[in-house]
Formats: sequence, structure tokens, C-alpha cells
Amino acid sequence: MTPVTASDVQLLRDVLGPLRDREQIAERLLEASAKHSFDPDKEIDWDAAAEDGKWFWPPELISLYDTPLWRKMSQEQRQDLARHEAASLASLGIWFEIILMQLLVRHIYDKPVTSNHVRYALTEIADECRHSMMFGRMITWGGAPCYPVPRRYHNLARVMKTVSTTPGSFAATLLGEEILDWMQRLTFPDERVQTLVRGVTRIHVVEEARHVRYAREELRRQMVTAPRWERELTRVSCGEAARVFSVCFVNPQVYGAVGLDPQEAVAQVRASGHRAEVMQSGAKRLTDFFDDIGVLNGVGRRLWKSSGLLA
Repeated sequence: MTPVTASDVQLLRDVLGPLRDREQIAERLLEASAKHSFDPDKEIDWDAAAEDGKWFWPPELISLYDTPLWRKMSQEQRQDLARHEAASLASLGIWFEIILMQLLVRHIYDKPVTSNHVRYALTEIADECRHSMMFGRMITWGGAPCYPVPRRYHNLARVMKTVSTTPGSFAATLLGEEILDWMQRLTFPDERVQTLVRGVTRIHVVEEARHVRYAREELRRQMVTAPRWERELTRVSCGEAARVFSVCFVNPQVYGAVGLDPQEAVAQVRASGHRAEVMQSGAKRLTDFFDDIGVLNGVGRRLWKSSGLLA
């Protein structure tokens, strides 16, 4: 395949329109980073006590919401489950962001180190470092344990991030960012939720908006310029990542931590129409985008459907 030059990119298009110049996109994202970046150590009051009667996560986003088991639980038990699920999601976020940082470093390894594109990638890596530390502090502050993903998925991710193609890396990046982002956009304005948790989610939403833009623009470019085999592999690997991500979204150990039978709880979550609607709503903006640029074709689409994230 003939290498694509910077001038050629100006002429490339996909169904969403002309592809934008990498350097111009990165320049704008760098300007936004300079104006709207946060230091969680200073922005968040980590010495604040938890507020009585407030949730650690909106109840409608709790995995068991509106199930028969939920209706039997006391309000105290429901709120305790929210505390543990918030810790589980933060743990998942840290796991994913560590993977993302490695993928970004690989992406820029052989690119011009003085370019805006590389400079922004390094800025994003710095953001993700702060986010991971912020999520870790939030877990500790809430008094719940860390909830690592199951060992088999931890090791599967080790393989996937090692063999991932460039478009596969950016597709996986968006998968990890956009669903959590959708949930956090509902969380930070919700006055029922702990003030500290709202502060953490607000910082993450503001800074992740730039990360999503960077990943979307790069994935669009890759799906136009990458060889056919790489695009096909991306469809399959992204579908498998969606399956793993949906399984890891709630750790069954959270149910045991609040006195529930994990096996029964997991079964009710899987049977819950409300939960399916929440996850598909959270993924819809992403799946629409993937559909537009050809990521959900063929086997990839079937894998996404099996993940429960695509109706």
C-alpha cells in the first residue's frame, strides 16, 4: 500500500466528510488542554467526610436497579451497593487507562516527536496518569476495596494490547471511554450523589471530551488508510473487546460485599431489561459512530450484539 502523505490526508474522506489535518486537530486540543485541565489533588477536597444519605452512584445506573432483588433490598443496602459499584467502576477505569497509556505510547513511538500530534498524545497520557491516581484516591476515600478485573481478562488484555493494530487501539480506546463518560455525564450534575464523587466525574468528563475527539479523528483516518486486513482485524478485535468490557463492567464480588448471593445477583442483572437499556444507551453514540465508519461490519457486528451493547 502506498504511504499516505500529509497533503493526501486533505483529500481523504469517509461517510462523515473530509478528514481533518492531524496537526490542526492536535493544535486545537492542546489549546483546550491549556485552558481546561485540572489537578485533582488540589481541585477535590479529599478531607471531606461522606455525606449521610447520599449515593456514591446514581441509583438508576446501579446494575441491580429495578430487579426483584433490588426491590427486596433496604435503602441502606442499596446505597452500600452503590458505594461498592462506584469502586468497581473506578477500578475498571484505572485498568483501562493503564492499557490506554501503553497503546498511546506505541502509537507515537515512530512518529515525529516535535509534532503537535505527538505532543497532544503525551498531554493525554499525563491526563490519564492523573485520572488513574484520582480514581484510586476516590476508592480509598469511599472505604470500599479495589475490584480488579478477573485474572483471565487481565491476561487477555495483556495479549490484546500487545498485538493490537493502530485502528484497533483507537477503537478500543473509544469503547473504554465513551460508555463510562455517558454514565459520568449523568452523575456529576446529580445532587443525590456524593459531592466528592460528582467532582471526580466532572473532571473526568471535561478532560475525556478531548481524548474522545483525538481517538475519533484518528480512527476515522485509520479506517480509510489502513490495509484491508488491518481493518478486518480491527472489526473482530473491537467486537471481542466489547464482549470483555461488558462482562467486566460490574465485578460479582460487589454483591457478596453487601450480603447478596453473587450468582443470583449476576443472573438477575443479565435478565434485567433496565440494565440492558442502560448499557445500550451508554454505547449508542459510540455504536452509531462505529456503524458510520465501518467498524461494525461482518463478524464485528455479531460480536457487538453478543456483548449486549448493541441492540
